[in-house]
Amino acid sequence: MSLSTDLQPDALRQAFALHPSGIAALCAIIDGEPQGIVASSFTVGVSMDPPLVMFAVQNTSRTWPIVRAAGRIGVSVLGEAHDGVCRQIASKSGDRFAGLRLDSTDEGALFLHEAALWLDCSVEQEIPAGDHQVVLLRVHGHATHDGVHAPLVFHGSAFRTLQAEAFA
Repeated sequence: MSLSTDLQPDALRQAFALHPSGIAALCAIIDGEPQGIVASSFTVGVSMDPPLVMFAVQNTSRTWPIVRAAGRIGVSVLGEAHDGVCRQIASKSGDRFAGLRLDSTDEGALFLHEAALWLDCSVEQEIPAGDHQVVLLRVHGHATHDGVHAPLVFHGSAFRTLQAEAFA
């Protein structure tokens, strides 16, 4: 057996890209304006009691400190129709929410239409993890949209969709 000991960021990025993951937009209304980040490290089912989910965010993020300050954060697990939306929200310039269909709660959690899942969350805890922070979010509510929107998946450094297996 041969394992690579190349732990440089580019080599790790290529290796980690082989693990498929869902993508989530974490958004809130801050001072009357939509703010948000996109996370490909989003994980559900961290804990059922209390209900917790998590993601990792780079320490250099300029947007996370803004979103973190919100009382509530809307997590939209992105759907198949969100390929371009993911890039738009992750953009460093322009109106990152232009043309998007959005819903919000009275507490300021912001959600994208056509998402596979909505979770209304608040920050439970942040844990330093190297060049990232691991963020635990407490879930206060959810909407599954009756499974109408299949999730968008990030794999091999590309956005992909899930294909249902055909049975004969």
